[in-house]
Amino acid sequence: MFESIGVKTSSRIEMIDITDRITEYISRQNIKSGICCLFVPHTTAGITINENADFAVRLDINSKLSELIIADENYSHLEGNSDSHIKTTVVGSSLNIIIDNSRLVLGNWQSIFFCEFDGPRNRNLYIKLIEG
Repeated sequence: MFESIGVKTSSRIEMIDITDRITEYISRQNIKSGICCLFVPHTTAGITINENADFAVRLDINSKLSELIIADENYSHLEGNSDSHIKTTVVGSSLNIIIDNSRLVLGNWQSIFFCEFDGPRNRNLYIKLIEG
């Protein structure tokens, strides 16, 4: 079970909650138990799990990343998006999440976030389900 889903971003830097999209895909596949592997095939976008209850958490994460990894530093990469590449390296480009009783095993306040660091763009996210 493999799927590529599109993610349309609207800002240079943003975190988009994609939990419902992943949950719907798992439901359509009728998988009871296994692993959900998520991979972002871009060098300037990533994926993470974090709090979904307070939108300010996303703002704080992006603000701190931008403070630590400054956009207009004197980078060698001439494309002008080295900060985006570094942020992606820090956040990561893949996740593995347990599936139990046809549901993602996440904490009470956790969601899956697609992290855009060089948008707006049309992006892809790969999903691979491993039953077991």
